[in-house]
Amino acid sequence: MKRILLILIAIALLHSANAQVKINAPNGRVAIIADGNSPDPDDLGGTAISIALLRAAGLEDRLVHYSHSCDLIRVDRISEAAERERHALMQTSCDVTARRWGGYEKLKFLDAKWELEETINDLRDAINASTEDNPLWIIEAGEPDIIGFALEASKKEKHKYVKLVTHHPANDEAGDFYKWEEILAFGIEEVRIPDQNVDLKVYLDKWHWARDYTDPRIQWLWLVGKIAEVDDVVEFQKGKWDCSDAGMVLYWITGANVYGGLKTGTVEDVKSVLLNYVENDK
Repeated sequence: MKRILLILIAIALLHSANAQVKINAPNGRVAIIADGNSPDPDDLGGTAISIALLRAAGLEDRLVHYSHSCDLIRVDRISEAAERERHALMQTSCDVTARRWGGYEKLKFLDAKWELEETINDLRDAINASTEDNPLWIIEAGEPDIIGFALEASKKEKHKYVKLVTHHPANDEAGDFYKWEEILAFGIEEVRIPDQNVDLKVYLDKWHWARDYTDPRIQWLWLVGKIAEVDDVVEFQKGKWDCSDAGMVLYWITGANVYGGLKTGTVEDVKSVLLNYVENDK
């Protein structure tokens, strides 16, 4: 019996050790461009988790640009009224998460469609500030048009210091003004990782730990994902809690392609980073 108990303890300790995610971000700054005003509401949860992950990793000061609602031309699958609602929900996901988790007081979260010129100029300036030792990692969590406009407006000699992280061809090929080949033609580095929907678009019960957690910062994250789940524009989100785009942030904070980041993030990885921060910030 004692031997069995020791084995169980050893397995538990091993599991705990494996669950601890190591933060090892590469040099440089990060910019995130999300949609959320398109038919798929997954960017609501992806945005909240991305902002929380960066704060929990101690890297919030490296986020130099965050814009949402980058789907510039509305499609018939979402009505004008529903799209306006999404703009409001995406801004709420940004602003409330940033305030509750802290550390983003100097950053303005931009609505790409409604603040188009400011958004393009803000990303342009981040590109122009890039150097070999301080590159810009752009997380493509939506259509690539804003990225294309900013690259077009920026200094060509800076493009070699821009790295574009992508995980899904649906985003790459969804541009209304730029094709993916045109984005790559600017001379930036493409950093492609596996589809993060595989392990980060999961059934709701995989997130009950957040729903039932006592810290309101964690409960807020669950609530944002639940809002996306009860969205009435699309059906494929029903029963699912989706923060798939945040998998690219998880990849970056754990090393990206420089130190070997987590290419296929899981809910357990997200949980590890967030709870390690929250439990040490009481």
